[in-house]
Amino acid sequence: MSLRIPLTPEWRSARDAARHAEAFARAALEDPAEDDVLWLSGAAAAGDTDHARWELRYARLALAILVAERGSLSDQVGSDAARAIRAALVSDDSVAPEMRPLAEQQLDERLTAYRGAIDARGSAIPASEMLGRVLLSFASDGVRSAGTPLARATTILAGYVDDANRHLRDAFGQATLPEDLPPSAMPGR
Repeated sequence: MSLRIPLTPEWRSARDAARHAEAFARAALEDPAEDDVLWLSGAAAAGDTDHARWELRYARLALAILVAERGSLSDQVGSDAARAIRAALVSDDSVAPEMRPLAEQQLDERLTAYRGAIDARGSAIPASEMLGRVLLSFASDGVRSAGTPLARATTILAGYVDDANRHLRDAFGQATLPEDLPPSAMPGR
């Protein structure tokens, strides 16, 4: 563990990185649109709007972490963003103190499932559809609901990915490489 002495360039860099990550986390904690909550509640959550709201919140948080991990040129950005998102979740006023460990566990479960959907290689099912299926599965507690409109789920999640990409650029700047340098040649990759 390195010691960061205040006012050194390393300390300033770490402080700036933490500020950027906190801004990204705040954006990831935006509440879902009420019409999306009502739709998911009726489509998969048996009318439970609280459950639908939380599933959409978890989806936004998990996708923000994945976007930060994959959309930056530095592994540190993904780590900082994930740490800030987790810290923001457990300090969120809408999470009762006694429920914070459960909220972290549920986020981890969703993150694993969404990561698996994105990483599924060789599948005939597009990643966007796999993501939509993950959302609907968690919203319905794993009970498959026939006729659930998958298109709306994929549209909502695509919007979350777009938002996360925009917020990542806003918080950390645009990731750019010199034209002659492949991403695998980046230091720390």
